[in-house]
Amino acid sequence: MCDFDVQFSCDQWMIVFFRSFAGVNRMPTFDTSFIVHAPLEALAAFHDDTRTLKKLNPPPILVQLHRVDPLGEGSVSEFTLWMGPLPIRWRAVHSDVGPHGFTDTQESGPLAYWKHTHSFVAVDANTTRVSEHIEYRYAPGLKGLFSRLLFGKPGLTFLFAYRAFATRRAVEGQPK
Repeated sequence: MCDFDVQFSCDQWMIVFFRSFAGVNRMPTFDTSFIVHAPLEALAAFHDDTRTLKKLNPPPILVQLHRVDPLGEGSVSEFTLWMGPLPIRWRAVHSDVGPHGFTDTQESGPLAYWKHTHSFVAVDANTTRVSEHIEYRYAPGLKGLFSRLLFGKPGLTFLFAYRAFATRRAVEGQPK
């Protein structure tokens, strides 16, 4: 027997709990930003390079590229993220591509929805702020449970901390 001192019945609480677990009616977001000591143009050039995706994923994640179009409106990236022996196939389409960033939207992959906006803002002539905004929704069932483990807040925090490090390592100190 449920004993809640609120306006919900036990059945309503169970529905809320299971919807929350299944990711129904929820659109989590993740936001982070970091500073790179390099001009805006260097950041744009780094992201234009079709090999960049491999550089931005931390060990032990291996990236197998199947198709990576040059970054442009409607360009496609198809790849597999290998989490140990587990392959995670992903297809993303790019939009809003310009010198100040771009958006990649998952067309197929491990989540029910994924939209990732990369924004680059010049702080001064040799410093750029990189901001990342992600809207995502987990798939229901076991696929959703698996994606929650990999793409929950702790996983995204680790991934994007590594990406900040890798971006700085690749771009800072390059000839201007």
